[in-house]
This record gives sequence, C-alpha cells and structure tokens, in this order.
Amino acid sequence: MLVLAALVTAALAILWPYNRPELDLGAFGFVGDVVDAEVLSAEEGACSYALDLDCILVSFVILEGESTGETFIQEFPDEPGQPGFEVGEAVLLSLTPFEDGSIGIQYADRNRDVLLGVLALAFGAAVVGLGRFRGVAALLALAMSVAVLVFFILPAIIAGRDAVLVALVGGGAIMLISLYLAHGYNPLTHSAALGAFGALALTAGLSWLVVTLGRFTGLVTEESFFLLALPGLDLNGILLAGIVLGALGALDDVTVTQASAVWEVHGANPSLGFSELYAAGLRVGRDHIVSTVNTLLLAYAGASLPLLILFTLSEQPLGVVASSEVVALEIARTLVGSIGLVSAVPFTTWLSSKVVSSSETSRR
Repeated sequence: MLVLAALVTAALAILWPYNRPELDLGAFGFVGDVVDAEVLSAEEGACSYALDLDCILVSFVILEGESTGETFIQEFPDEPGQPGFEVGEAVLLSLTPFEDGSIGIQYADRNRDVLLGVLALAFGAAVVGLGRFRGVAALLALAMSVAVLVFFILPAIIAGRDAVLVALVGGGAIMLISLYLAHGYNPLTHSAALGAFGALALTAGLSWLVVTLGRFTGLVTEESFFLLALPGLDLNGILLAGIVLGALGALDDVTVTQASAVWEVHGANPSLGFSELYAAGLRVGRDHIVSTVNTLLLAYAGASLPLLILFTLSEQPLGVVASSEVVALEIARTLVGSIGLVSAVPFTTWLSSKVVSSSETSRR
C-alpha cells in the first residue's frame, strides 16, 4: 500500500493541471454573472408580444453587486412547465453584458442555498450521531474527496490530460483518503484498499473494452455537445472516466464490508483457519453483492427515469430501445460496475482471510 500510495502521489504531481487553458466561456453558454435577487410581485397579465395570450409578470429586485436595488420585470407564459413564484422568494438572475455597454437581465433559477445548507447539517448530524469520532473522520474524508474531484479531476480533464488516467489516479487518491481516514492505518484497511485497487483496475480495463466494442460517441446528453468546444477533449475518455468514478464509491463499501466481516468472524472464533474464514466471508459477500447490484441498477434507472418514460411511450421493441446509445450506455455502466463489484468480493475476502489467518493481526 505504501508503494501504491507513492505511485498515486507521483501521478498526481505529474498530471496536476498547473496551467488551466484560456477558454471562451461564451462557447459553453456562460455569458455573464449570476446575482442574488428577490421576488417583489407576481401578477397575471397579457403578454407584451401577444396581447391575446396570458403571462405571469414577475418583478425582481437585485440584492448584490453594482445593480443592487434595481428592479426587473420578466414575462413567463402561463402554461405548464413554467416556474411558479411567491413574493419574497429568493432567486438568481443572470446578468449578460452587451457590446453597447448595456446589461441584459434574465431569470436563472431559484436560490436553494438555505435548503441545501440545512440538508448538509442534517446529514452531518446523522453521521456524527451514529459514527461519533469515526463519523467526523468520514465527513472529513468526504470533504477531501470532493476537493480531489473539484481541484484535480475536473481541472485536469479540462486542461487536456488523459481522462481515463486522471480518473484512475484521482479515484485512487480518493480511495486512499476515504479508507484510511475513516478506518485507520491497519491490516483491515490495507486489505480493503488492495481489493478496491484490484477491482478498480479490472473495471477500467473492462470499461475500455466495452466502450471500444460498443462504438459509443459520447454525445448522449446536451452537455456533451457543449464540451466539443474544449480543445483536444476525448469524449470516449470522458465516458470511461465516468464509469470508473461511478463504481468507485460502491467499491469502497464492498471491500470494507468484506474485510470487516472476515475480521469479525476471526474475532468471534480465532481457531478458524483460512478456508473457514474465506467461506464465511464469501457467504456475507454473496448477500451484500446481490443488494449492491440492485442498488446500482435502481440508481441509474432513477437518474434516467424521464428518458425511460419517453422510450416506453414510443412503444418501440425492447431490443431497439436497449441498442440506442443513451440506454445502452447506462446498461453498460451498470453491468461493468457490477462486474467490478463482484470481482472485489472474492479477492478482498481471500486477501483478508490470508492476512488474518497467517499472523496475529489486529483491526485497530
């Protein structure tokens, strides 16, 4: 593990995006600033562009920046799919500068900072309440994992580094940070980490094979078309990186569970040898992997539910729907990630059983 940690650290230094390229953000749809605002009023009235149509006339007041205190009225057609507004509601407005010096103002979205802050506090309280000190360590590991994603993985891909290599190195760093911060430096964590690295390598290799044979273009979402403006970006590499990172969290869960199960069985009956420990751990792994695979399927299905509803309405044959790139990609992600998880169970269980049965190791 020390060797792996050294390799990951060296790769982080080599791939680090020291110089972010200068990009025209207008090509990605980012044309101005976003400021806090508040709804002053929302009234029904005739649309200015068609007096025979009804609109909701919403008045906003800007709360920050050079335009603080200025009011702005925008029309929203009175039809399904349009946002609803209440007086006093916090929103975000986008300010777009024009060549003549004027500034265009438009509704961007609702301001959900308070809601997200309350949810984050509730989540933190729940984790710390149950996990206590280890819960604090888990939250710290989560924060550092987000930092790796935000400050290394995403900027490195934008800077033109190989997306798959970046995902593997960044994923390895996240794994090391989360496992050792949450579970400590001990033989159990070593076994779980080695099992996770092995399964991660298999997942990456299998992902490359599937994406190559499937001839995926990577243009499956609206965001993908915007990314074409990035110089030298490999969309297939983005697909591979997404599959690798998507399987990472579940790999941590599976490998730690397997290693912990073997250690607990050994603690309950220290006389058990390697074969008995391996068989007991594998029984736990079978139950765990079945529920985890189902979790992955439901997670992907939930994220793509509107799309799946549209395909159902189309009444196309199942084979036609499944072969479309957007659906086939989700199926491939689920199956590749699941194969990686399945492989992690016997390997981590074997390694943990070997370690705990061959020496007087301790979990702590």
